[in-house]
Amino acid sequence: MKPARERILDAAHELWLTVGLARTTTKEIARAAGCSEAALYKYYASKEELFTVVLRERLPALGPLLDRLAAAPDADDRGVEENLTEIARRATLFYAESFPIAASLYAETRLKARHDRAMRDLGTGPHTPIEALDAYLRAERDAGRVRPDADTFAAASLLLGACAQRAFAYDATVGARPPQDVDTFAAALARTLLTGLA
Repeated sequence: MKPARERILDAAHELWLTVGLARTTTKEIARAAGCSEAALYKYYASKEELFTVVLRERLPALGPLLDRLAAAPDADDRGVEENLTEIARRATLFYAESFPIAASLYAETRLKARHDRAMRDLGTGPHTPIEALDAYLRAERDAGRVRPDADTFAAASLLLGACAQRAFAYDATVGARPPQDVDTFAAALARTLLTGLA
């Protein structure tokens, strides 16, 4: 049997994918994990802390990639386009999994406000990937691989906003043009964004 911490993460992830974050209680998560609610709070101080750990440990890893690239943009000898493609690919997968989890928060204004406050207290939130991508693009600009007058924050917002929009609207796509697979979408997005940055 897995350790309690892992069972709690698994249970929270599964319940949030099926029931949603807003409608799932810590008591239900503990029950699904086969432990007491007190045991859950031994590992996670709040539902919001549990949420951030699920995002970090159960969803496609976006944050570590952005942090690594911002610290050493040319460490793996890949170019800006290849890095942006990988960022877009991971961001698309991350938002596709995280959107169904967090969507229920938007239906309950008070709960959303409480969740936002808790995220700020934990030093995280939806702004952190944009800030990390902005830091990476500034590092590329400082290295001369991005135009010196490029608005890196706007570029980061455009790339991640497109990935989030794809997650939001993917299933609702109508018309003659079928949606692109993730790899094709990521490559096209990176190439298009780089046209404005290079």
